[in-house]
Amino acid sequence: MTNNIRKTHHTTYDTKYHLVWSPKRRRHIKRPEVRKTIEDTIKEIAQNHDMTIEELEISEDHVHIFISFPPRYSISKVVGMLKSISSSVVQENFPDIMKDLRLWKTNLWERGFFVRTVGDEVTSDIIKNYIKHLSN
Repeated sequence: MTNNIRKTHHTTYDTKYHLVWSPKRRRHIKRPEVRKTIEDTIKEIAQNHDMTIEELEISEDHVHIFISFPPRYSISKVVGMLKSISSSVVQENFPDIMKDLRLWKTNLWERGFFVRTVGDEVTSDIIKNYIKHLSN
C-alpha cells in the first residue's frame, strides 16, 4: 500500500475512503457538460477543504470517488458537502436539469451513499484500478 501520510497542524493521518452515490431514482445524467460540471465542482470543494482526490469517476448514474480528508471531517459531513454543493452548482448552471431528469425535489442526489475504507484486503490500488476502469 502506498504510504500517503498527511499532516495538519495537530494531526497526522492516512485515511482513504471509497464513496459512491447516485442521482435520485438512479436517473441517468446523459449530458457530458453536466457531468463535467459535477467533476469540476467536486475537485474545487476538495481543494478548498484540504481533501485529496485519488480517483474520481462521474458516470451517468452514479459518482465514484476515492478520497482522503483530515479527520476533523466526518464521512457524512464530507459526503453532504460534496452532494449539496454539486447539486446547487448543477441546478444553477443548468436550470432545466431537474425537469430533464423528471425530478421534482430540489436535490439532485439520493439521500444515501456507500462508503468503504481501505484495509488489508481492499487496498488503495484495488480501489483506484476499479474506479479507473469503470469507463472502459
